[in-house]
Amino acid sequence: MIKKLLFLSFLCFTISNTAQKAQLSAYSEISIITSGPGENLYEKFGHTAIRVKDPMLNLDILYNYGIFDFDDPNFYSNFVKGFMKYKLARYPFHLSLKLANKDQRWVKQQVLNLTQQQKNAYFNFLETNVLPENASYFYDPFFDNCATRPKDILKDVLKEKLTFDTSLLNQERSLRDLMNEKINPNTWGSFGINIALGSRLDQIATIEEYMYLPEHLFSIFEKSTVNKEGKSVALIRNTKTVLDFKTKTAKSDIISPFLIFLTLLIITILISLNDLKKHKRTRILDFILFLTTGTVGILIVFLWFFTNHSTAPNNFNFLWAFAPNFFIAFLVLKKNLQPWIKHYLILVVAFIGLIPIVTLIGLQKFTYPLYPVLLLLAVRYIFLIKHQKNKALA
Repeated sequence: MIKKLLFLSFLCFTISNTAQKAQLSAYSEISIITSGPGENLYEKFGHTAIRVKDPMLNLDILYNYGIFDFDDPNFYSNFVKGFMKYKLARYPFHLSLKLANKDQRWVKQQVLNLTQQQKNAYFNFLETNVLPENASYFYDPFFDNCATRPKDILKDVLKEKLTFDTSLLNQERSLRDLMNEKINPNTWGSFGINIALGSRLDQIATIEEYMYLPEHLFSIFEKSTVNKEGKSVALIRNTKTVLDFKTKTAKSDIISPFLIFLTLLIITILISLNDLKKHKRTRILDFILFLTTGTVGILIVFLWFFTNHSTAPNNFNFLWAFAPNFFIAFLVLKKNLQPWIKHYLILVVAFIGLIPIVTLIGLQKFTYPLYPVLLLLAVRYIFLIKHQKNKALA
């Protein structure tokens, strides 16, 4: 509701042409505004926006590339397909502070060390971009978001005069590592994201890729430099804390994926031991396992080949979430399994066996709540192979 009110305020504010076609005065400031993480999943990464303040023009406005509308009838379908339409919004700075204060999110300001010409170039870019015909863009959470846009504008304005600090590269972290710092891996949101996205996330991040996260953009800008009148000077003229709240930590869900999957692993082991003892097979368990992993596998294939998500391809989660399992699920409901299914089971066990190798050689990391699932599947597949073998010998 608050975001809707904010959006309506933006619409009302943009009716005024006060800022358009104006030139900033010598007293103006352009600042990068960084907000700490919030409670909702899409707020866990924090937020970056741009503040333009000019007392001579009576301006104090925020340019926000993070506006989206849940009520758009095509929002969810476009989200799934990777065509997430976001918008640049312009509204009074105090409105953003009111919202951050309500959500108890810290806010920090970095005033950019720009010449008058550079300030006006940055400002004119924003004013052109905020026009209705230019405001929308297709959002990418890793490569085109609220943090990357202010950085890219700065690169366009300063060109070769800008030098980013690269000290963070010594840590050699991937995009997945950076993501999992902000979203606890033992949450359902993180689990879903880690399953849906592929090996592109596991490449060592470049310095610009670090800046998809607002907090890393903030820290890199703090130490970056700009060539000003032949001298290398700090990119940030001054930094101050506008709102001071404790950073919200990424916590595990109470009913977490690891807890649920560990419980299911124990249940599967007990059922399999009982089946082995009584020389029978719990068909409904096999149906559920094959149907679930097959459905997830189909989703992975869909995201990989039929969407615009930049990080969905080359997803090695297909090794356990094998799409053909969806069709095998209906075959394992029958009392007697076809003889060829034994060979299929050997194949899927071999695929699971490849996962540690894929991890060790650095192709792709698998989120740790998945480990009980892999053991669960291996236990049941091996039981089914043994069951088939005993049936053949009987």
